[in-house]
Amino acid sequence: MASVKQFQVTFDCAEPVRVARFWCEVLGYVEPPAPEGFATWDDYNGSLPPEDQGSAAVAVDPTGVGPRLYFQRVPEGKVVKNRVHLDVRVGTGLVGEERLAALEAECTRLEALGAKRGQLLLADEENESCQNMQDIEGNEFCLD
Repeated sequence: MASVKQFQVTFDCAEPVRVARFWCEVLGYVEPPAPEGFATWDDYNGSLPPEDQGSAAVAVDPTGVGPRLYFQRVPEGKVVKNRVHLDVRVGTGLVGEERLAALEAECTRLEALGAKRGQLLLADEENESCQNMQDIEGNEFCLD
């Protein structure tokens, strides 16, 4: 029997620190403590060669349950749809108008953080309603 492995989700992006802060706000995640010998991540970044400053960031679930998120700077921009995306679970157990209201409230909150609203997919015989979104660098995710 296979054992359960821990994993992290990695985002390629242009501005890792900015994208990490966005996802911290979305998910209630936090920055992990700065490396030993540094009071803050800004202090740590300032110690790096200029070309490496701001090249990566991390967000973690403060409860330790959710996966670690890693954000790395890449030179190329996003050009196609994500092959993997996050589903942010805001309507679990809700149906109909109650679910739509929860999705709308969260969508409005995330738009204020810089997210972009995509297509609202209404419930059908198999699936509940969900809202397609994009983060501040255009990475797709869903509110469901």
